[in-house]
Amino acid sequence: MKILLVDDEPSLLKGLSRTLTREGYTVVTAADGKRAMECFTQDSFDLIVLDLMLPEMDGFTVCQRIRASSDVPIIMLTAKAEDVDKIVGLELGADDYMTKPFNTRELLARMRAVLRRGERTKPSQEPKRSVEVGPLVIDTDARRVFKGGHEVSLTAREFELLSCLARHPNRVFTRDQLLETVWGYEYLGDSRAVDVQMSRLRQKLEDDPMSPVLLRTKWGVGYYLTDETAPTM
Repeated sequence: MKILLVDDEPSLLKGLSRTLTREGYTVVTAADGKRAMECFTQDSFDLIVLDLMLPEMDGFTVCQRIRASSDVPIIMLTAKAEDVDKIVGLELGADDYMTKPFNTRELLARMRAVLRRGERTKPSQEPKRSVEVGPLVIDTDARRVFKGGHEVSLTAREFELLSCLARHPNRVFTRDQLLETVWGYEYLGDSRAVDVQMSRLRQKLEDDPMSPVLLRTKWGVGYYLTDETAPTM
């Protein structure tokens, strides 16, 4: 597994790189956003650990540019504890975040979880049928989604969340259930990560995201995907 580690703190970059190398990872480091983008375009990585506050180009911009062409998992590091920074990072496509200072063991656990999830979501050799829910057609083999015959571009996390709901139309999932199922582990962060991803899905799949008819909320419980061919709740 090859990791791109991006941080402008020399001591953290050196120490974390040494730890990751001992854990068996191949590590490429970058001390600023511009160099991170150069590394990304010149090589392929299994995961990116990306600091938010960087010289040359900040982590938000780096994350956004990477997401424009790749679904490689991204864990963001931030020295800020404000919720807005975490939410913006998740909206831009980050898979997880950690606030400095952090426990190295926790970071390693989150990295392993993200990488395991990526292995589970790789297409298997057995053909899989498409799942149809209302106007949506979800090709679980090619990992493509269509609405009304038109393809909708989703990130890896968005696809996993939609697929989870589509496998059980009209079943209400709590946020904790979605975190365990889609994120692949007991999420140690804020369950509002589910709300962020659901908002992104509604923006892409609903005719009117402010009045969703497909991706519904069961107030006080969680979320569900309405199957128009099945009895509504």
